[in-house]
Amino acid sequence: MIPFIFRSMILGIALAMDAGAVSIANGLKYPKMNKKTILLMSLLFGLFQGGMPLLGYFIGHACLKYYVDYLPWLALVLLGVLGINMLISAFSKENKSMPRLSIAYIFLQALATSIDALSVGLTIAEYTLLLACSCAAIIAGITGVISFLGIQIGKRYGMRLGKPAEIFGGIVLILLGIEIFIKGMML
Repeated sequence: MIPFIFRSMILGIALAMDAGAVSIANGLKYPKMNKKTILLMSLLFGLFQGGMPLLGYFIGHACLKYYVDYLPWLALVLLGVLGINMLISAFSKENKSMPRLSIAYIFLQALATSIDALSVGLTIAEYTLLLACSCAAIIAGITGVISFLGIQIGKRYGMRLGKPAEIFGGIVLILLGIEIFIKGMML
C-alpha cells in the first residue's frame, strides 16, 4: 500500500498539471503580471484544486453520480471559450494594450481546471474527514506551487515570443478542455 502522504502528493501533482499549463499560458499572455496577481492566481488555483476533491468527498457517491456525466462538458466549454477568446485576441488588429487580468477570469480558469478534481472526492471517500482534509491541503499546496512556477516560466518567455505565445496559450487552453472532456467521457 502506498503511504498516504506519498499518494496524496502524486495525486496533487497529477491534478495540478492542468492548472500549471493554464498558468504558463497566463504568464505568456500577461508577461507584466504583478506579484499580487501572481499570488492570487496561484492561491485560487490551489484552493479550487484542493477544494474540489473535498467537495466531492462531502457530496459522496449518491449525488455525484447524477452530475458527473456533465462535468467533462462544463470543462470543455469553459476552457474552450477562454482559449478561443485568447486566440481572437491574438489575431485582433485592434490596439494590443493588454487588458487587466480580472479576478473573474482567474476564477473561471480555476474552476475550469479543477472540475476533473471533483471526481477525486470519490477516490478519497473511504478516508476519515481529517485524512480527506489533509489530502485536499496537500493537493492545494502542490497546485499553488506548480501554478506559481508556471506563471514564472510563461512570463520569462512571453516577453520574447509575443503574438505566437498568445496563440500557443489559446491552443493550450482549448486542448486542455478537450483532454479533460475525453478523460471524463472515458470514466
